[in-house]
Amino acid sequence: MDYPAIAKKIVASVGGLQNIKNAEHCATRLRLVLADAGQVDVDAAKGISEISGYFAQSGQHQFIIGTGKVTHVFEEVKKLMGNGGEETASGSNFKQDAYANMTTGQKVVRTFADILIPLIPVLVTTGLLMGLRGLMLQLGVPFSENGLALFSMLTDTAFAFLPVLITYSAVKRFGGNPVLGIVVGLMMVAPQLPNAWVVAGGNADPMTISLLGITIPLVGYQGTVLPAIFAGWFLSLVEKRLRTFVPAVMDLVVTPFMTILFSIAVILLVVGPILQVIEHQITQLVVLGLELPFGIGYVLVGALQQLITISGLHHALGVIEIGLINERGSNPLNPLITASMAGQFGAAIAIATLLKDKVKKANAYSASMSTLFGITEPLLFGVNLQYGKAFLIGMSGGAVGGMVAYIFNVSASGMGITFIPGLLLYTSSLFDLAMYVAVIAAAFSTSFILTRIYNPVVNSAN
Repeated sequence: MDYPAIAKKIVASVGGLQNIKNAEHCATRLRLVLADAGQVDVDAAKGISEISGYFAQSGQHQFIIGTGKVTHVFEEVKKLMGNGGEETASGSNFKQDAYANMTTGQKVVRTFADILIPLIPVLVTTGLLMGLRGLMLQLGVPFSENGLALFSMLTDTAFAFLPVLITYSAVKRFGGNPVLGIVVGLMMVAPQLPNAWVVAGGNADPMTISLLGITIPLVGYQGTVLPAIFAGWFLSLVEKRLRTFVPAVMDLVVTPFMTILFSIAVILLVVGPILQVIEHQITQLVVLGLELPFGIGYVLVGALQQLITISGLHHALGVIEIGLINERGSNPLNPLITASMAGQFGAAIAIATLLKDKVKKANAYSASMSTLFGITEPLLFGVNLQYGKAFLIGMSGGAVGGMVAYIFNVSASGMGITFIPGLLLYTSSLFDLAMYVAVIAAAFSTSFILTRIYNPVVNSAN
């Protein structure tokens, strides 16, 4: 593959070097932030035969190149940008440049992602440990009381102290002192506050405090997300404002003292209880949707989840998944997300088998493979959306997979991984594992067969 030639075609399609503000790459895509999106020649960008596709999303112009190859193309783009572009192409300010080009809604969703994504390894590990514990108990592995308590420590700690992790991550994201975030997060789950799960179970009452004649119920924030994100943002804001007028000689004592005191007061007494209720209601609304009769909710999520991915709003689902795990002990959205992916994957693989052009066929296969590991944008923008009704057929496969998940009550022990890596979240029993595979197989085969029958390659205007 002629990487320098591909780089030159990409640069030309976006309006030249002078229009590139910043560049970086992920596992499969070259990402560019441009000064003027209006200078992009969309037809030229999509017409580069050596790559799998082009799309614009969340302030970024993304070229689907493929695993391994994208690194080489990125290096060639850096060379073209020369010394003047070396600093920007390093990605040091890429996020800031990308944020500048986003809408308000995109910025909010991206902020959620920036805060929650660093926590995914911990949440995945917790889910795997939950599955392992369930499998061992099903197999009759004997546990002493102390042994089970120690295993519970492994599975419960991350969610019990989740506000600490989220507040820390949020403070880092908003530019405050992360150590202060840890302290405030710990205060939100302090043992002096009634445990939120115990209160919800009816085994304890909220603590009450009177403020200006108003009685405020207080409980801990175990497992919550929105209050912790607010805490990180508000703490960072307070800290920065204090530093604008607190004398430097007093900063070491006064700023952290006032930051922690004011932040925890606002969180516990004003905003936290409100956000706690809002988060609970959002989770309950999702639960009600999933409990619609005849599996309608499952079918709709299985069909539509990848449509949400196209919009870039899928990052916000992490908040809902955490809420479901916190309140239900499992995550029914995970198999539905995988079903939606598998449906699109089946349609894309069918498209690849129908293509006659060897380069297009290879690009279609290359763009599809990352879906097996939970990355679907290359497949969506590089294959299915380019061939008429292939995406709609993929949605039908996702709907069938969603129905299978409903029939067999498939639910994950954690979050953060899907498709093949997601198998690890269903190890609590062989039945759960088999049904997860059945969800994937049903979604994939439905889309694959229907795509082969309809043949969008022939029927598409493209």
